Amino acid sequence: MSMDYNMVRKSQLDTRELLLLESEVKRRGKSMVVAYLLWYFLGHFGGPRFYTGRKGTAILQLILSITIVGLIVTAIWWIVDAFLVHTWIKEHNARLENQIIDQIEWERGSNVPPFQP
Repeated sequence: MSMDYNMVRKSQLDTRELLLLESEVKRRGKSMVVAYLLWYFLGHFGGPRFYTGRKGTAILQLILSITIVGLIVTAIWWIVDAFLVHTWIKEHNARLENQIIDQIEWERGSNVPPFQP
């Protein structure tokens, strides 16, 4: 799902629905600040990966951080994650926004059933 697609869908919502969408994304979405704080302080242990739902690689990173060789690998991983965290948060929030728009359209009486993950 691209951001442009969500923009087109958002343009079809009225003011009340837009306010509802914004409040739900703010309430249920992921925070960029929290993600980068987790990256900075707990990045070697998979902190931002746990936060963004990437549990498999987060557990691997946590296990690797126990060994000396693993610490070297996670140090490189930590640097790479600095460039990826922003994208993860934006993608998560875009998917969430799309799900909420589906719900709003369904409740409005549209023929599109809501997406339930």
